Amino acid sequence: MNSDKVKGTIDDAAGRAKRQVGEWTGNTKTQAEGAAQQVKGKAEKVVGNVRDAVKDTTKRPVESDRGIDNNQGKETVNERR
Repeated sequence: MNSDKVKGTIDDAAGRAKRQVGEWTGNTKTQAEGAAQQVKGKAEKVVGNVRDAVKDTTKRPVESDRGIDNNQGKETVNERR
């Protein structure tokens, strides 16, 4: 888990709590602030997920473009044409 995901989780939870307090007290400003903080948190989580996905993708070995199955070492149908 990266820092964006952690920060997003914290912002989402804090926003949810703030929004709920606003609902209980009837304070629409607090409700709106909480909802905005939740959206911010969810966006930060998405950024964190994208960063993790990019990091995972860049760590994978690159497959050859020559049409050879690297697991078997055999040519594919497209390579024989």
